[in-house]
Amino acid sequence: MNDLADKTVIITGGARGLGAEAARQAVAAGARVVITDVLDEEGAATAAGLGTQARFLHHDVTSEDDWARVVAFAVAEFGGVDGLVNNAGISTGSYLETESVENFRRVLDINLTGVFIGMKSVIPAMKERGSGSIVNISSAAGLMGLARTGGYGASKWGVRGLTKIGAVELGTERIRINSVHPGMTYTPMTASIGIQKGEGNYPNTPMGRVGEPPEIAGAVVFLLSDAASYVTGAELAVDGGWTTGPTVKYVMGQ
Repeated sequence: MNDLADKTVIITGGARGLGAEAARQAVAAGARVVITDVLDEEGAATAAGLGTQARFLHHDVTSEDDWARVVAFAVAEFGGVDGLVNNAGISTGSYLETESVENFRRVLDINLTGVFIGMKSVIPAMKERGSGSIVNISSAAGLMGLARTGGYGASKWGVRGLTKIGAVELGTERIRINSVHPGMTYTPMTASIGIQKGEGNYPNTPMGRVGEPPEIAGAVVFLLSDAASYVTGAELAVDGGWTTGPTVKYVMGQ
């Protein structure tokens, strides 16, 4: 059912990590993919590795002109836009007291305003197709309060809300909008701060480990596909149970 044959999908932040894996799985499911990022060399290499079904464009998600160019390219190159994965984003690790206003605004501009512009930009093209699916990548930090995530957490809560607003407004247009909320996931970004993959390396979650990009990307492809044809406005946590509650060791009979 996770069939994306004859569908064209735009994936932001697709040069590496979760975005690149989502692009790989989308192409494997039959999609034509436009990968966008500010990391030109990595983005071009990722697209080249996926063959003729993928293209790469440099893309600043905070720029309306860049978004218009990306959508126009997808329409010209592949005939339209059926899906959008708003994946591009940055993270911070400061307490509210020490977070600068400048950095807070920068995070919101990329992580939230960029998602808004993306949704706004693809809606006309999706209306022309008669349907569409937008998957916004939020975070576990958009489902609960996490210390030292002032700008990041605020932006991801905003993405969660914007998703629901879009789902309500566009349901009758058969444009579905859902959010995915990854927990701690092993990517080049998290590896740089010491996150390790493998069993037992993240005891904060019930599953005792961090996630990996293929596990998150599988949820994204599902939401893009017709297998999720009656799913809109949903928030899908792919977090090993992290947002379910604190991990407690329980011994039967006690």
